[in-house]
Amino acid sequence: MQSTVDGFSYGLVTPTVAFLMACLGGALGLRCATRPLVVTGSWRPGWLALGSGAIGSGIWTMHFIAMMGFTIENTPIHYDRLMTFASLAVAVVMVGIGIFIVGYRGATGTALFTGGTITGLGIASMHYLGMASMSLDGRLEYNTLTVAASVAIAMAAATAALWAAAQAKGFLWSVGASVVMGLAVTGMHYTGMAALEVHVHGTTDPATGESAAALLAPMMLGPLALLVLAGIVVIFDPLMITGRPGPAPGEHKPGIPARPRHHSSPTHPKRLRPRARGPVEHRTRTPQKH
Repeated sequence: MQSTVDGFSYGLVTPTVAFLMACLGGALGLRCATRPLVVTGSWRPGWLALGSGAIGSGIWTMHFIAMMGFTIENTPIHYDRLMTFASLAVAVVMVGIGIFIVGYRGATGTALFTGGTITGLGIASMHYLGMASMSLDGRLEYNTLTVAASVAIAMAAATAALWAAAQAKGFLWSVGASVVMGLAVTGMHYTGMAALEVHVHGTTDPATGESAAALLAPMMLGPLALLVLAGIVVIFDPLMITGRPGPAPGEHKPGIPARPRHHSSPTHPKRLRPRARGPVEHRTRTPQKH
């Protein structure tokens, strides 16, 4: 039989917190991923990997915070721990592929389309794999057209977020890119949930796995790590947040007069003091008497 499904059992609390976590992960991840465009001399693979991990963690955390408000009437819901954390790995890997494509090919049309498509598919894959980790006394059915719409939302919004982040034109562009990424994740999630129908079997067989409350503690480690890392980035690397291009280590910083460099090589001869032009006075030296 079809059962009543409630995705907002805590009201707007879980959607709001989930959206903020998606924005936080997107803000940190996109800033890290575009750091080589902002500060020259950065180690590109490391920053791209860090950005992929931040975005993937934000997607995963957002999903399961939103699922805290998901209930089915008279039916307990449990989660398979292995599949739950496998969904995190899928999110990080697929988002990473999209981030690396844009990071190395630049914000060109082909790279943005390919990277945004793969990133959006990573968001959708994480969502539906996370839904597959649920264990309950019933079965889940999805409306095909609504599922396709949720995937299209994820791909389009992820592409827009990557484009905005790659512009590196200032703090407001960074905020806008993170909000678009947050909308991509939450919009895809709740559109996918709208496609869901639950048919309960009505048996007394207990659901296997762990409850959402049991998984809450390990899930909160991700948001805490993101907050700490975001604070470190803001404190020690303000240029990456403001989006202003910065010099590489050892290069001249704007606003500070550079010290003159003296070259003694033949190609850079020393500057000689010019001689005075005009009549030259000849002075006769009067012999002194001893």
